[in-house]
Amino acid sequence: MSASKPAATTKLGKDLLDIDSLTKDEIQLYLDTAESMWEINKRSIKKVPTLRGKLVANLFFESSTRTRFSFEIAERRLSADSISFTAAGSSVSKGETLLDTAKNLMAMAPDAIVIRHQRSGAPHMLARELPCAIVNAGDGAHEHPTQALLDAFTIRRRKGRLAGLRVAICGDVLHSRVARSNVSLLTKMGADVTLSGPRTLMPVGVEQYGARCVNRIEAAVEDADVVMMLRVQKERGGGLGYPNDREFFELFGLTPERRRLARRDAIVMHPGPMNRGVEIDSSVADGPDSAILDQVEAGVAIRMAVLYLLIGSSGEE
Repeated sequence: MSASKPAATTKLGKDLLDIDSLTKDEIQLYLDTAESMWEINKRSIKKVPTLRGKLVANLFFESSTRTRFSFEIAERRLSADSISFTAAGSSVSKGETLLDTAKNLMAMAPDAIVIRHQRSGAPHMLARELPCAIVNAGDGAHEHPTQALLDAFTIRRRKGRLAGLRVAICGDVLHSRVARSNVSLLTKMGADVTLSGPRTLMPVGVEQYGARCVNRIEAAVEDADVVMMLRVQKERGGGLGYPNDREFFELFGLTPERRRLARRDAIVMHPGPMNRGVEIDSSVADGPDSAILDQVEAGVAIRMAVLYLLIGSSGEE
């Protein structure tokens, strides 16, 4: 890789399954490596031979736009070969188990499997059974580690640091793997995190996450450096936690008035896809403080970094 390789004394495991199991140094290594990948993505020719000869299998059992496409772009920009799998039209629709599907793919000798699955713990099961690297691209309502990494990368590039920042994460916390991963990462890196949402959309025992919890969005957003809104996940039952979309927006949506409670230089984030007029007003989502498209751009750099660190050659390219 012609971009400078970060000095790495931290040894990573073979997989990226969650944020909880990462140390602060490991998180730092992923973020620092993504800086080199960011530089590659700014070149006129956005491709390096770093993973030439490597094979990555993308297994997506849930719908995805940003995560799936950014992994595929990351693989191409690192010159890896890749194959993409969806449950529809595959042997899974005929009753094949996840493990049998993965073992059949393993017989084709992939170096890494990127998996998104509706069941929490599915990537961990594959990591125990398969010798290749496993990357969790979202498992049920459990974790989404690369989303948390790209969010932290976005914040660090926009604010210059993570430690000491006040971060508000608001909305459907109950069903959000993004919230869980972000709280774990940001608190490890020294940020002060506040969670807010309707009582019906807050998990039992949410206080154990390590973040402050408040019921009113105004209390969370006030003086925040970063405001991250979460989508109401109706496909997981989130829509049952409040009477209707209009009432949710009136009580918990990020309006221009609520945005002004945060610090003047605060940034607004959303992992996507957005429900405009439900958790966020369009004028805020598209406003000058929005870092939402920055998050999408950061996703490619982070996922390049993850693949490079897990399966990249240790030799010089």
